[in-house]
Amino acid sequence: MKITNHSIQVGDKAPNFSATAVYEQEFKQIKLSDYLGKYVILLFYPLDFTFVCPTEIIAFSDMYNQIYSLNTEILGISVDSEYCHLAWLQLDRESGGVGELKYPLISDLNKEISSSYNVLNSDGKSLRGLFIIDKEGLIQHSLINNLDFGRSVDEAIRTLQAIQYVQTHVDEVCPANWQPGKSTIKSNPSGAKEYFKSI
Repeated sequence: MKITNHSIQVGDKAPNFSATAVYEQEFKQIKLSDYLGKYVILLFYPLDFTFVCPTEIIAFSDMYNQIYSLNTEILGISVDSEYCHLAWLQLDRESGGVGELKYPLISDLNKEISSSYNVLNSDGKSLRGLFIIDKEGLIQHSLINNLDFGRSVDEAIRTLQAIQYVQTHVDEVCPANWQPGKSTIKSNPSGAKEYFKSI
């Protein structure tokens, strides 16, 4: 097992990978590079059959259609095997499983993907890392939580929308708490003054 410990940053090319995933009760091979031209949310989580993890995995699946409508796919990743993923997917939510999901769960059993994204902790589990990768394969956003608290799907979507907005409006930037339809800032001194006068 080759594990690296280099640091990646926002703006870097997202480390590519090829791994086995479970999707629609089937094993399939997934390459990150196959998603060029789309945005991707990489959703690292510690382990299947735990407590916080299913709440996140299910919440992102429940919002999948909205995320997909933003030209974005979700890929869940943990250090479990594909067989463990399959068992978790085949178990209903009331019994501790996640049931049918609308996106794949990737097996990172050799821990190379988690290591390449620098989310592998000293116990060999993935921290709660969330990465938004743009259509060119560049990391535009990263968020890493410790194990005991989950992430906000709504905030992930808001951030994704802000990324897409500024990438299509190159002379504008999004202020704090920006939501689609709200005011942006022209990225020059006079434009900034106009924004602050308007709020």
